[in-house]
Amino acid sequence: MSSSDIFIGETIGTAVLILLGGGVCAAVTFKRSKAFNAGWVAIAFGWGFAVLTGAYLAGGVSGAHLNPAVTIGLAIEGGTKWSDVPLYLGSQLLGAMIGAVLVWATYYGQFRAHLTDPEIIAAQPADEGLVDQTAAPKAGPVLGIFSTGPEIRHAVQNLITEIIATVVLVLAILTQGLNDGGNGLGTLGALITALVVVGIGLSLGGPTGYAINPVRDLGPRIVHALLPLPNKGGSDWSYAWIPVAGPLIGGAIAGGLYNIAFK
Repeated sequence: MSSSDIFIGETIGTAVLILLGGGVCAAVTFKRSKAFNAGWVAIAFGWGFAVLTGAYLAGGVSGAHLNPAVTIGLAIEGGTKWSDVPLYLGSQLLGAMIGAVLVWATYYGQFRAHLTDPEIIAAQPADEGLVDQTAAPKAGPVLGIFSTGPEIRHAVQNLITEIIATVVLVLAILTQGLNDGGNGLGTLGALITALVVVGIGLSLGGPTGYAINPVRDLGPRIVHALLPLPNKGGSDWSYAWIPVAGPLIGGAIAGGLYNIAFK
């Protein structure tokens, strides 16, 4: 496939992934949303359908990696040329940022109402020194729409959680072709991957919010930092390395395990 195919497919596919995934987080968060307080199951299925839609759109163009961890795993496995990896990663990051901006545009009225709500503002801690240091700090009332955060802040545990969840995701993607004589599963693979993402969210997503995709977290976090949102709080950059490093390590481990155990 050409460089333009990779750029177009990964940018559009990742943008749609983040638009729908971030959109379900916004829908559940905002009081002025019809899906307010729909809960974790809605978020898990929302992200699964987001993956399904993005992968279906981009599958025939770029292969629908939509995730640097998947790209790294495929490069180690041998299905993707290392020379194409930078283009994949750059396109995915751009797409993630575009998707986050589209979430903001879609929920613009809800963002304004939420961030100017006296009850929401009053709920933010006045003294960061009083915050339980074992828990994720309340970095802002809408940061969770854009990026992930841990329920218990412990760098080693949080990193391991992201690594384990990503290994499951990438191994599930790499082994799909083994169930079809090595020919791959085509569009059915997008559905299988989406269901795997739902399963990861329900089973492994509780501790950290399951980034399992570096650009899913980094791109929207950058957008959160840049958008002129009143009372938005900080972007929690002290945690931001974990949902980037964890999935990248997990993707590399999955690629290595595939080569050892399945080839």
